[in-house]
Amino acid sequence: MEYYRVQIEGIAKRICSEQHLALYDIDEKMTGKGRVVTVYLTKIGGVTLDECASFSRALATELEVLDIIPDRYYLEVSSPGIERPLKLKSHYVSAINEKVAVQYTVDQTKKSIMGDLIEVDQDEIAVDDRGEIHRIPFKQINRAKTVFVANWSKER
Repeated sequence: MEYYRVQIEGIAKRICSEQHLALYDIDEKMTGKGRVVTVYLTKIGGVTLDECASFSRALATELEVLDIIPDRYYLEVSSPGIERPLKLKSHYVSAINEKVAVQYTVDQTKKSIMGDLIEVDQDEIAVDDRGEIHRIPFKQINRAKTVFVANWSKER
């Protein structure tokens, strides 16, 4: 997919720009029904179903005309969701001030933390876990995602 991904990403970014959206990620996998290409979109305030459909039509048309993927494939377009994976530094930057769960390794020991992502720099992130600041280098992070925590009040 890496060869296709670069071409798909370029087309997707251009369509996103035209439609006032942002490309969050592209995923490709082989399934029982064949190759599935999933494009995740984002924007401030969230992406609507109509925006996903419009983007999907535009991208599908271009992929068909350019015949970038020669074999059979399925195109899916979605938002990354409220609990979304953090893979790229731009994902972390967009999640500043959000609750995150991070799994990381220090000296071959697996650790995990949940807290507010308060800072992202070139080499590390800072997570505030109830007032205690943890600095975690990117190279130690195994997996990270945003976490939705409902604020339930006992007084309703």
